[in-house]
Amino acid sequence: MAQTSRRLFLGQAAAVLTLPAMAAWGTTSSSGTRSAKRQFTMDLTPGTIGVGVPLPEVIRLAHEHGFESVAPDAGYLAKRTPDQVNELIADLKAKSLVWGAAGLATDFRGSDEVFQRGLAELPAAAKALQGAGVTRVGTWIRPAHDSLTYRANFDQHVQRLQSIAHVLSDHNLRFGLEYVGPKTSWTAAKYPFVHSLAEQLELIAAIDRPNVGLVLDSWHWYTAGESVGDLLGLRNEQIVACDLNDAPAGIAVDQQMDLKRDLPCATGVIDLKAFLQALVDIGYDGPVRAEPFRADLRSLPPQEAVALTAKAMKQAFALVDERATS
Repeated sequence: MAQTSRRLFLGQAAAVLTLPAMAAWGTTSSSGTRSAKRQFTMDLTPGTIGVGVPLPEVIRLAHEHGFESVAPDAGYLAKRTPDQVNELIADLKAKSLVWGAAGLATDFRGSDEVFQRGLAELPAAAKALQGAGVTRVGTWIRPAHDSLTYRANFDQHVQRLQSIAHVLSDHNLRFGLEYVGPKTSWTAAKYPFVHSLAEQLELIAAIDRPNVGLVLDSWHWYTAGESVGDLLGLRNEQIVACDLNDAPAGIAVDQQMDLKRDLPCATGVIDLKAFLQALVDIGYDGPVRAEPFRADLRSLPPQEAVALTAKAMKQAFALVDERATS
């Protein structure tokens, strides 16, 4: 399926088996009360750190470096026989790993022709994910448009995302949407669009599908000027996935560029302890993955890139869970 590249857009514009996280570290209360222990998983999503290896190798690297979940690859799974998928699931279980969140390849941001073509291809990908036990899918919302006003863009998003959500729901897949927070991104085109948590919640409410929720990101939370209170106002069931990043030092928040981030805890600019503690407090039980957009990281061999990412993630998780460093 065609996929609009977020990296390309932002560069141009700015110039089993998802179990409710690791049972050994606590379980979500059926009463809905907030947990005092970490429920979310340290997730390896290879594409965000420039690692382009097949899914079995991703699973091996995740296990070797202490990750707890792995991003599924719908394209890979769709090309496997049922027996091969079962072998992959068995390997995942044997390594005490679970699935994180898959990406959405359907392009809903461009022409109607492209969208309809991608929508027609979506059921096959969704079926492949469902067959492997995946339950989470996520994507991002472009924060500005050259020709559509906010209202026109909003209406188009509601219509198209409802259609996508319907297909995913038919395959027991939750659908997460991520807002893009930097001012340098939402002012890069004529008409600003959704770029804050409050606006994203409004869009989700308008889509009005029970399987649609949020993809949170510490970077967008920071660049949107949001607070811990904003996070504490959420419920676990509203969040599908979460990204964890730090920001370059010495740059004003309104001047931060979306393709110039850093690994968690690299600079201390973003208060990751507060961010993660809020996720602990609301009992979030999904994947947390790094998305640093660091060119030097993406140029490393897979083993080294995963090792550096694991080290950074463990340092961040240790802010709220001392066992993350073990």
